[in-house]
Amino acid sequence: MTEHPTSPEDRQPDAARPTIPTDPRGALLRAPDSPGSPDPDGAQASSGRERPAALPTPSPPGDAAPAVSGTTAPPCAPDSTSHRLAEPSGAQSTHSAGGRREPDPGAMEHRSRPRDEEAAVSAARAERNAGTETVTPGLGVLSTGMRAFTEDDGEMTPGAVAHREGERLRFVGAATRRIARGIDLDEIVMGLCRATVPTYADAILVYLREPLPVGDERPTGPVVLRLRRTDRIPEDHDTESGWLPPATQIQGEGSAAAELCEVRQGGALAEVLRGVRPVFADAPSALAAIPELLGDPGGMPGGRRAILAPLRGRRRVIGAAVFLRRPDRVAFGADDLLVAAQLATHSALGVDKAVLYGREAYIADELQRTMLPETLPNPTGVRLASRYLPAAETARVGGDWYDALPLPGSRVALVVGDVMGHSMTSAAIMGQLRTTAQTLAGLDLPPEEVLHHLDEQAQRLGSDRMATCLYAVYDPVAHRITIANAGHPPPVLLHLDGHAEVLGVPPGAPIGVGGVDFEAVELDAPAGATLLLYTDGLVESRMRDVWTGIEQLRERLEATARLTGADHAPPLEALCDEVLDMLGPGDRDDDIALLAARFDGIAPSDVAYWFLDPEASAPSRARKLAREALCRWGLEEHMDAAELLVSEVVTNAVRYASKPVTLRLLRTDVLRCEVGDDVPQLPRLRQARATDENGRGLYLVNKLAKRWDATRLGTGKVVWFELAL
Repeated sequence: MTEHPTSPEDRQPDAARPTIPTDPRGALLRAPDSPGSPDPDGAQASSGRERPAALPTPSPPGDAAPAVSGTTAPPCAPDSTSHRLAEPSGAQSTHSAGGRREPDPGAMEHRSRPRDEEAAVSAARAERNAGTETVTPGLGVLSTGMRAFTEDDGEMTPGAVAHREGERLRFVGAATRRIARGIDLDEIVMGLCRATVPTYADAILVYLREPLPVGDERPTGPVVLRLRRTDRIPEDHDTESGWLPPATQIQGEGSAAAELCEVRQGGALAEVLRGVRPVFADAPSALAAIPELLGDPGGMPGGRRAILAPLRGRRRVIGAAVFLRRPDRVAFGADDLLVAAQLATHSALGVDKAVLYGREAYIADELQRTMLPETLPNPTGVRLASRYLPAAETARVGGDWYDALPLPGSRVALVVGDVMGHSMTSAAIMGQLRTTAQTLAGLDLPPEEVLHHLDEQAQRLGSDRMATCLYAVYDPVAHRITIANAGHPPPVLLHLDGHAEVLGVPPGAPIGVGGVDFEAVELDAPAGATLLLYTDGLVESRMRDVWTGIEQLRERLEATARLTGADHAPPLEALCDEVLDMLGPGDRDDDIALLAARFDGIAPSDVAYWFLDPEASAPSRARKLAREALCRWGLEEHMDAAELLVSEVVTNAVRYASKPVTLRLLRTDVLRCEVGDDVPQLPRLRQARATDENGRGLYLVNKLAKRWDATRLGTGKVVWFELAL
């Protein structure tokens, strides 16, 4: 049964206070009885008295009027214009012993202002028809026609309470989903701020520990909180209350919010953070905690317009959040503490996971960085450029790698490989294979032998360790390149005239298969040409096969070469960027390694080469040949140092060699001298004693040369040095 609402001026006691209708449309169901409408019990209603029409929903339990002694309320009549008048619960019965009807103050109040009710009903109907929404502080957007209940609205029916709780749950669900969408620290904190302002609060300040503990780490030293982010309603919606400074001043000096706060052990703020539960600003524990956190709070609202919520992660408290409301807005209620606790818990767990993810991403980045060359060498006769792209932001490591290794005789080894998968395991296997390739390159083995040893190493690592690899050796003096392939996509050579071709390299079997032979081919490497080595992530995806991607790569190279014109090779770095631009939005299924080599070569006129018999006159002849070459090149000012060092290195070679010694001079940006013999033992620099007759040759080379080194070959060794020009 629906009860009459009482007048605000004539409020009944709590025990007899009527409930508010669950829907303002209930007012539309009240209709005045006709003056002559008979009462079902025989009692005549007063003229013009409004009576509520029958509602389809019965009144909630406990709201029914007490039965009058000796009487029972009859059922409602079917005629809608002559329904029985409902009695307020706890009110005196209108039927006295003599059948006299007592006046109802609530009914008199309704009779005194029927036009006001009609106006309110019309406004409610218009608002419902217009589809407008009502924003309830703390609950978000309510449905059309539903009032926003606050503590000042009096008692609510169970339906209204259930609706308000539903709105609150929907808000908490939407806010936690927004917070959970973040993957890093800034996204999670921003999600908390955007979810709460202005729906739940007018401003928020988020403090996090500095530094944030990671996992099970036990931080040492005092607990320091740093203001990580603030948010508030737009300034054009602000009032002149002056309770919060503009957002641009929140983190400034002398502002209302301190940027750093050191939590005193045993202080008020430490007790609140240890308690974990959110508290109002007027709580005894928060009276001193908030000033300690914010510094000088200035005109910050107090009482129940501010909530201090600790942020506790899995192990420990990692920060705090302060929710603020304007003085002209409804204050926080007891249920808002539960909302604050939910938001703080989800945010803290999200921050905890973001910190763990950040550390894992850092480890992955460091691992990938150390697995790949930090910088490329600058060998003679070739220019290099490289790129590496991970498969995705969430998979920063992979099995793709590239390398450029200087070899004796001014040669350079170009390597690119791809281990199956893109995970930490793939990166670890890639690192072992790359280290093995560097060791084998130092032995100056042929490309096919390098792949054979890599295949054996992959089998030792495990039966399922599969990889592809392409190993090429470029000789700038001979302008030739030797390539061996182990199941890798073929390289593409861009000529100086703009024509791009896919090199015909035997495909071979992947590394790790075992029991297969690898074949090497030797091809021309003309000056000005560009060789492109890459992994399959560049040319293969779910949208295209490998050979379609290779053809698109070849066409892209030719289109890029046409932009610079004939006989003008495109810049190497820009060429790499253009190649990566061919990738579409759905083409990043795998990580990508790219190595580009521009062949400049060394002109034959800049090379001098001799064979020297291993005899005592060899050093003298070597000095004479070197002097003639330097005079021909116009390098007379370097003649004395070059003759001295050539004499010392050749003397050491012929002392132990049994076959002819080779002497080669190369003029590029430096003067390079290479002396080869058939003895595999490498010379070692040592400090000669004052009484020693020898042992000072390498000491002189180390002092006078720009660089020097010794490299072991399959048939001996090469000792080389460089003089700056």
